[in-house]
Amino acid sequence: MRLHKNLVLAVLNGLHQIFNEDKYADKVVAQLLKSDKRWGSRDRGFVAETIYEMVRWKRLYTTIAEVQEPLNRADLWRVFAVWATLRGYPLPDWNAFKDTPTRRIKGKFESLRKERKYRESIPDWMDQLGVQALGEKKWEKELAVLNTIAPVVLRTNTLKTLPKLLRNSLLEEKITTQYVPKYDDALVLDERSNVFSTEAFQKGLFEVQDAASQCVAPFAEVSPGMRVIDACAGAGGKSLHLAALMKNKGQLIALDIYLHKLKELKRRAKRAGAHNIETRLIDGNKVIKKLSQSADRVLLDAPCSGMGVLRRNPDAKWKLNPDFIARITKEQQEILCKYASMVKPAGKLIYVTCSILPQENEKQISTFLDTEGGKEFRLEKQKHYWPSEHGFDGFYMARMIRK
Repeated sequence: MRLHKNLVLAVLNGLHQIFNEDKYADKVVAQLLKSDKRWGSRDRGFVAETIYEMVRWKRLYTTIAEVQEPLNRADLWRVFAVWATLRGYPLPDWNAFKDTPTRRIKGKFESLRKERKYRESIPDWMDQLGVQALGEKKWEKELAVLNTIAPVVLRTNTLKTLPKLLRNSLLEEKITTQYVPKYDDALVLDERSNVFSTEAFQKGLFEVQDAASQCVAPFAEVSPGMRVIDACAGAGGKSLHLAALMKNKGQLIALDIYLHKLKELKRRAKRAGAHNIETRLIDGNKVIKKLSQSADRVLLDAPCSGMGVLRRNPDAKWKLNPDFIARITKEQQEILCKYASMVKPAGKLIYVTCSILPQENEKQISTFLDTEGGKEFRLEKQKHYWPSEHGFDGFYMARMIRK
């Protein structure tokens, strides 16, 4: 087990972009993995996993390294030395590692891990928010799981295949998977691998989608022939699942305020064989007004803090702030009040977030039901998916019926 300088330099380059240039970790890693065609799967794995791990434990590692932002090149080397020491890598005889106090690093780690903010490596404000929202015991349980590595879960595209057949197809490409109990269409990878390069993916046999996220479309209770609106469709992960449950029958209207996301949705829908999806750009109030009281189902996968998916996006811990939380909760309520008008009488409104904070979830529904428009609805069912209990991402879902 030894360190290779070209890979370490790639990691430091990635960390510089994430910490100092405020770039998103997933995009930085994706770009880096394309930068050197000589890298094998182990090299690529080292770069990706090391960057994510160092981002996840940023506060702990920088505190041990005694560096503060903005992090210069020497600081990043110091932080990397902390990571390598704690992971058991022998430090090479490089100038950057001269006089690294390995014993002191280990001692400081043991001391700091007694405090939650260092042990779980989170900002003070987020720790306080979590305790206030969920209580100390619940917050600690969720936080511990949110600092683990997320599994890679596939959703079988039932328009084209079945889980058993997909599993066999992937096995032919040397990718082994397991069924996920209680999640009908889900397969979880035994080992992380580039599933996007597989023939099964090119044929549209699956999408990468967390198991909890796969529960959203069934929760909407759609059926073939309905008119369904996915009002915050984005790149269409849930739209594709809805289309599969509708068996390509009926009308599925995918709305979003970003044209590039809808273009990506169209591309994905073509690969998946989802033919009943129609995309519409929300560029004003006309689009919403035209669809007034017309839909059997309206899905609002609302913009949120993403506090339920921190293990997939650990850099969110350092990009989020209290002002954003305040702003997004206001936006969620505005979206609920505005988009609810598209639900027809006896139709259903489904509100979803990938957050574990009650102020983005059940409190939003309670507030909405007290508004003038909200009084036309009643809450039929709500469900939490907790990372500590279900083992997957954190989600909240509420289904309301228009009276």
